[in-house]
Amino acid sequence: MSDRTNDFIKGLLIGGLIGAAIGILYAPKSGKETREDISRKTEELMAKAKHEYESALEKSKKAYDAAVKRLKSMESSVKEKVEEMEDKAGEFAERGKETFQDTKSRFKKAIDAGVEAFKEEKEKTA
Repeated sequence: MSDRTNDFIKGLLIGGLIGAAIGILYAPKSGKETREDISRKTEELMAKAKHEYESALEKSKKAYDAAVKRLKSMESSVKEKVEEMEDKAGEFAERGKETFQDTKSRFKKAIDAGVEAFKEEKEKTA
């Protein structure tokens, strides 16, 4: 064999040995180890997802409670306003009743005065 062929074979063997050594050092883990890693990562991701879910749930609960509190506050405010309106409506009704009675009384007096004046005029002409 020529020197070139020997050098080529030596290079091939040395390269193969170096490649095999690197391959062994960087080879993937065994199936069992890989499954364990996947299982561990899955559990970590599930725990993180659970934590995020619980955090979102807590924020939602706080927002809901704040909304309920605000609505209750608004409800009491609205009740106060309704009571004020009822009081004012009662006052207006009472004033209207008084005004009606006063107008009715004046109208009756005016009619009575008109009837009296009519009688007096009738007596004068008779």
